[in-house]
Amino acid sequence: MSFFKRLKDKFSSKSEDEIQKELTEDVESDETSDSDASNESGETNFNDTIEEPKPKKKPKKLSEADFDEDGLISIEDFEEIEAQKIGAKFKAGLEKSRENFQEQLNNLIARYRKVDEEFFEALEEMLITADVGFNTVMQLTEELRAEAQRRNIQETEDLREVIVEKIVEIYHQEDDKSEAMNLEDGRLNVILMVGVNGVGKTTTIGKLAYRYKMEGKKVMLAAGDTFRAGAIEQLKVWGERVGVEVISQSEGSDPAAVMYDAINAAKNKQVDILICDTAGRLQNKSNLMQELDKMKRVISRSIPDAPHEALLCLDATTGQNALSQARSFKDVTNVSGIVLTKLDGTAKGGIVLAIRNELHIPVKYVGLGEKLDDLQPFNPESYVYGLFADMIEQNEDIPDELIDESSTDTEEGTQDGPR
Repeated sequence: MSFFKRLKDKFSSKSEDEIQKELTEDVESDETSDSDASNESGETNFNDTIEEPKPKKKPKKLSEADFDEDGLISIEDFEEIEAQKIGAKFKAGLEKSRENFQEQLNNLIARYRKVDEEFFEALEEMLITADVGFNTVMQLTEELRAEAQRRNIQETEDLREVIVEKIVEIYHQEDDKSEAMNLEDGRLNVILMVGVNGVGKTTTIGKLAYRYKMEGKKVMLAAGDTFRAGAIEQLKVWGERVGVEVISQSEGSDPAAVMYDAINAAKNKQVDILICDTAGRLQNKSNLMQELDKMKRVISRSIPDAPHEALLCLDATTGQNALSQARSFKDVTNVSGIVLTKLDGTAKGGIVLAIRNELHIPVKYVGLGEKLDDLQPFNPESYVYGLFADMIEQNEDIPDELIDESSTDTEEGTQDGPR
């Protein structure tokens, strides 16, 4: 099975034609019972059905699932529906990046028909402008050169799918489970949030708390940002909105004391996850970085091996500046993962690859919108699908046997059939 076809089968929901056909069948059955109430022609009723796809779309997917005698959905169908939901989230959140990325790649392939050095130089320039990062771009293009030579690829159109496949491979080159959070049942898990001002730390904490609470975890927040005016109140608002307790002290108090109180409270109330806010700090402010170290010492003294996750929040819209921040924070503190916020607001989504490949820090979560559930766990395949969804969904469903033939018989691999 081709790489594009596998992503399409995993993340893409049904085509619009199939959905419209099912909606028409549903509404036609409804019309038989409500025909007296409708005095218009069948064409009007049909148009009404097309204009109301949203309420019907989700139940239709569930109706296709296999339910057992207790009315429970099968694991396979549940995973398929969840994958489609995640695919839709990444597709919507990465719309700006996708439009930019796909347009430039399509223009490049249209301009350069043959795979040669001139094409690879133009591809390097395109990827660098998309914030993929210089070192990552050089590695990617070198691997593409080798792959094109190995597969004897002559046309740039045939290299399109290989480019996308290599992007996933570059992210997964060391550890394909790196984006998983270090959270365990039966212990108090501590997550420390760090980063500069204005990147969305407090909002991310609120959305994380919501996600974990929806998973059945008992969550508590610690208002460790005692420096910024209004930070404590902002976190309390998120706590009320999500329905979790917030431990705080007065503005200007010692953040380490807040951490101490929060840990004791979390232990007494058998909390599963404690998420700690910290003051926004620039990496060159030595006094603030020392304060961060003090907070970590207080936490680790109460709970060995804690904090279990130290997440650095970065604003995706700042591009290479975000990479610079990550590099500096990594030098002064042990960052275990990245939360990339506002990814829906940038047309340069390549920063994800640069962070992972050049700093070897996994991206744990990405912000794809303003809703509570728009903070999504990062997955390289979901990310690639979001970047190239239109290209992937336009991919023809080639039978597997033909794909196998084309891989072994290269001289016939690019033919579409006789005219």
